[in-house]
Amino acid sequence: MGAHVTVLTTSAGKTDDAFRLGANDVVVTTDPAALVPLANKLDLVIDTISADHDVAMYLDTLGLDGTYVHVGIPEKPLSVPAFSVIARRRNFTGARIGGLPETQEMLDFCAEHSIVADIELISPDEINAAYERMVKNDVKYRFVIDMASLHQPA
Repeated sequence: MGAHVTVLTTSAGKTDDAFRLGANDVVVTTDPAALVPLANKLDLVIDTISADHDVAMYLDTLGLDGTYVHVGIPEKPLSVPAFSVIARRRNFTGARIGGLPETQEMLDFCAEHSIVADIELISPDEINAAYERMVKNDVKYRFVIDMASLHQPA
């Protein structure tokens, strides 16, 4: 769609997949120095991290009037340095999934533009095991619960 996409990840093992899915650049953030070339460069950061992490490190990649959207839900409150937001007129916001109409609109948009995602489909009876895997960082992308299997006989 014309955007220059940079994937920020803590896992070097996701590099090939990021490029396969259309990223222009990949930066492995386990070395904070890797983010230095991105300082004040990005227009938008979508943070999906649900673990405790240094938000300031990612905020500093945003340029003037850049927007940081947080969609992950960490266990502990986030620490957002006010000066990092104020000095460069950065926007810090959150988002949550919409209801059925918004979800359908998003799925239709993705279908129209051939936007896909790698997921691991699980049945409702696998939710506890999936949660344990998530806690152990044993998930490559996202779990999707197949609700159609909810009422099927075992």
